[in-house]
Amino acid sequence: MQKFCLPIRVYVEDTDAGGIVYYANYLKYIERARTELIRTFGFDKPALFGSLQFVVHSVSIKYLQSAVLDDEIIATAEIIRVTKTSFMVAQSVLRNNELLIDAEVKVVCISHDKKTPCAIPINMLKKLQGGIVNIKRASS
Repeated sequence: MQKFCLPIRVYVEDTDAGGIVYYANYLKYIERARTELIRTFGFDKPALFGSLQFVVHSVSIKYLQSAVLDDEIIATAEIIRVTKTSFMVAQSVLRNNELLIDAEVKVVCISHDKKTPCAIPINMLKKLQGGIVNIKRASS
């Protein structure tokens, strides 16, 4: 599977007093791209799967450049690793192919009731494994 790309326009609500995108809003952008990526596998409610729930375990993000009001940006998502209970997504936000942020997000499957890690359902696990992209991330 190729990288999933979600076009986004920067609005006033996304910016700080200086007119640049507030840093926390990049997390919203990559969340949208990650959610839409999971929808492409045929799962309508990516955060909830029956008695299971998918939650963000950790995020590593590098802010490289700033987007500004009215920019047209693209949030990307691609699955790079899958285990029985979690998957890792490489994500970025770009403007005209210029890298603005670079991130990796670990998503864990937990039981809705106990809130403890549990196995990803086999049908979803197979689809996630089929979507793995072999890429080399920039080193720290």
